[in-house]
Amino acid sequence: MRAVMFEGYGQDADVRELPDPAPSPQGVVVRVEATGLCRSDWHGWMGHDPDITLPHVPGHELAGVVEAVGPAVTRWRAGDRVTVPFVCACGTCAACAAGDQQVCERQTQPGFTHWGSFAEYVALEHADTNLVGVPDGMPFATAAGLGCRFATAFRAVAAQGRVAPGEWVAVYGCGGVGLSAVMIAAACGARVVAVDVSPGALELARRFGAAECVDASASPASSAGAGAAPGSGTAAAVRELTGGGAHLSIDALGSPATCAASVESLRRRGRHVQVGLLPAAAGDPVVPMARVIALELEILGSHGMAAHAYGPMMEMASSGVLRPDLLVTALISLDEAPAALAAMGTSPGAGVTVIQPWRR
Repeated sequence: MRAVMFEGYGQDADVRELPDPAPSPQGVVVRVEATGLCRSDWHGWMGHDPDITLPHVPGHELAGVVEAVGPAVTRWRAGDRVTVPFVCACGTCAACAAGDQQVCERQTQPGFTHWGSFAEYVALEHADTNLVGVPDGMPFATAAGLGCRFATAFRAVAAQGRVAPGEWVAVYGCGGVGLSAVMIAAACGARVVAVDVSPGALELARRFGAAECVDASASPASSAGAGAAPGSGTAAAVRELTGGGAHLSIDALGSPATCAASVESLRRRGRHVQVGLLPAAAGDPVVPMARVIALELEILGSHGMAAHAYGPMMEMASSGVLRPDLLVTALISLDEAPAALAAMGTSPGAGVTVIQPWRR
């Protein structure tokens, strides 16, 4: 198969011919029809994830067709259209038994714990626990995002964030996850304030339902007073637009500044959900715990979504209430993927880029 591979962190990746994968007894091999280019892939390429063993094939957000099935798999067969959560659960640990497969104690993650989906084929573990069927009418480029960023945003907004109609929701970072969160929160009847430094990203956020937008580059800490922390001016702008603060705020980017600003954006008894990864190299965020105590704020994490929880999201996407297809702004080939991966650190672009491995 053709696949994107890198041999050193931060070093140029290239497209190579590699052996085709084979399914494990409880696993499958999927012919990859589409795979999203995600900031998490960039973090892995930069060496921010300790699970990666070099050389490595990245990619974790995928959709395609089952190519081969292990002998212990009972629910899936060759030819099935599928996607998969980026957390592939074991199905037997205590967390899985409680229905919390997204925090499985023995999870695997394509593109991190083993070779991923920037390839023509990818092996996936514990298929009966993890695969999700893709409706016939849904394009693979749309379905790929349901494996990570859209599903992650859905659970962050609806389950962890407990969004309610009429609430104010602040979304920090309008990349793929952030724009998904904007769309989902708006569809749930919330009023959304989108925060980013990119005019193009903010324009997409408005298109997908944001009621207000804040250009973080134009809201310096100095506007919040002497000695203010980075992001304080942005948080002050969000509080002003929302009449006292957001009910729910989501850090979809993942930086010390956006994490702290998200918490600072909340009104009394508000809820902060951390979705964006916070690599150790960036330092630990300084969470304003005095504010957390005084306003009785909630600090929550959100880590993907279990396969069994996909039903409501798939129904909303199939009915057109949610439009994940609109998030896809670029389709590229495997040969274009190495440069696009490297650019994620400095020029991620607006919307979602999807790799089509069989595109020529």
